[in-house]
Parts: sequence; structure tokens; C-alpha cells
Amino acid sequence: MEKPNQKPDWIVIITFLTVCIFILVSFLIEPEILKIQNLTGKLPNQGPEQKKAITMIFVGDIMLNRGIEYMIQQHNDWKWPFLKVADELRKADILFGNLESVISDKGTKVGSIYSLRAEPEAIEGLTFAGFDVLSLANNHAFDYTVEALKDTFVRLKIAGIDFIGADLNENGAFSPIIKQIKETKIAFLAYTNLGPYGWRAGSNNPGIAWIDTSDFEEIEENIINTKQDSDILIVSLHAGTEYETQPNQFQQDFSKMAIEAGADLVIGHHPHVVQPHEKYKDGWIFYSLGNFVFDQAFSEETMRGQIVKVVIENKKIKQAIPIDIRINQQFQPEIDEKNSSW
Repeated sequence: MEKPNQKPDWIVIITFLTVCIFILVSFLIEPEILKIQNLTGKLPNQGPEQKKAITMIFVGDIMLNRGIEYMIQQHNDWKWPFLKVADELRKADILFGNLESVISDKGTKVGSIYSLRAEPEAIEGLTFAGFDVLSLANNHAFDYTVEALKDTFVRLKIAGIDFIGADLNENGAFSPIIKQIKETKIAFLAYTNLGPYGWRAGSNNPGIAWIDTSDFEEIEENIINTKQDSDILIVSLHAGTEYETQPNQFQQDFSKMAIEAGADLVIGHHPHVVQPHEKYKDGWIFYSLGNFVFDQAFSEETMRGQIVKVVIENKKIKQAIPIDIRINQQFQPEIDEKNSSW
């Protein structure tokens, strides 16, 4: 006779079997879930999962001296130049720009009245904004002698910011930086044709990746070899004529050569004003992004610039989106909401 409230034997048996089946299924499924989680960083969902796109942001010329330094001092904040845009910049997987002023308290001024050298503390603003890679291949690299340039190398390395287009020798200056983001290898190279040949890095002396048209064959080979080791290749070029709104012949010839050799994107700096961009064969060319952080308040054109937002999916550039910016009277770049779609 069953006791009051005692379950029949068949219910107990069914409950026991259900528990066993549940435990067995858990043991079989859990390793597969963990395997997926380890590979993707996410648990699988019910629908087919698409890999998240990679976003890169490119900005124009960055100068942290003169009027920019004055504004920083007035507000006692080394982050000052980037406060209006940092939130958007930091959303990028990679942030790239051209550093137009060395960052150092060393060296002696040897350039013109336009020599540029930012205080060491200025690097705080670059790290706050989230810069990952900076080009140093430009015509202000030697404004305060090679001592300041070498000091800039050290300070950027300590801050965890990669640099291209300049180094302690030719091999370093002309070599790429390759960053891997979500299994996609993204390479960066930088060159300039500005300044004297003597600034070119040599086998045993620091310098920049200085080139002219006679170097095109060598640069083409460098681009081909770099693309073989990467999925996406970005080439930065510091060239052109200041304040001209159209690219010169060197810019056009170099940029098209670079795309034909395998570059996916060419980003230009130096003219201090925005120049046209174009889709060329399988790549994109932005001849000049203009100023990003600069104090050239003498014209409307020099107080405007562009950001380029690049979207990568399946190891290919899907979009290259120009975004207009304007530099306010306190030399802070802001997104131009009227003319841009972020």
C-alpha cells in the first residue's frame, strides 16, 4: 500500500530517466559551445552569426605646437585639442594620423620660423584620442635636429603608439607596421618627397622614408611584398603643394602606382586643405585630408578638413567614407554635422 503523498514508482522512474538524459546532453553540447566561444569570443545565437566589421579612422595633419600649445596652456589640459571628437575617434579599431610636430624637449631649432616641436606632455592628448599609428614621414621631422626626432621615437614607443615612415635606420623607416585585428592583418607604410635627400634614413643613420620618382620601382616592390604578408595595405603619402586644392602630378603618379602594386588605400597629407578623393581600380585614393589639429586660422579652407572612416568586412574594404570636420576658434576639430554623415 502506498503511503500518503508518495509518488508512484513509474513517475520516479520517468523523472530519473529525464535527469539522466539532460545530464548526457549537457556533456555533449557544452564542449561545442565552449569551442565556439573560444574561437569567436561570443556564445552562438540562434541565427547565422556575421563577423563584426573592422573600423579604421584616418585624420589629417596634427600639430601640437604654437597656437595649439597656447590653448592647451590656457585650459591647463593636454587633452584639449581632442575633446570634441575623442568619443568618436575611440570607437575605431585603428586610429591613424600624420604627426606634423616632433614631441620632445631635446634638440636645437635648425629649421625656419615654421619649425615645430611639441612639449613631451602633448603625447597625453594623442593617447587620450586613441591613436594607434602615426606617420612621421614629413617635412618637419628635422626641425629640431635628429636628436629631437630620436627622442620622439622613444616617447611614442613608451606611450604604445606605433609610428611609420621614420626610424633609426633605412630598414625601419621603409618597413611596414602590421597590426592584426579580428584575424585581419592590416599593414601601414609611409613616404614623403619633401625636404632634402639628406633626411633620408640610411643603413646606419636615422631619418625618414624620403623618396622621389626614381624610387618608384623600389617602392612598388616594397608594396608588393608587404601586401603578400597582409590582407589590407594602407599607404600614407606626405606630398603635394601647400594650399592647393588639386593634387600635383607626383601625388597622382605615386598614388596610382601604389594602388596598382597592391595598396588598398592611399591617404595623403601636407597641402593643409582638402583635395579630391577617387576610387581607382580596386583601391581608394584620398589625395589630402587637410588639417585636423592645426592653428592656420588665416583661411576657411585651412580650418576645415576630412576624416575618412574605413569599414572592413571579410578582409576587404567595404566602404571608405569621407567625413567633414571644421576646426573651431580654439583649434579643436569638430564633426561638421551639416555636411557629414557619421
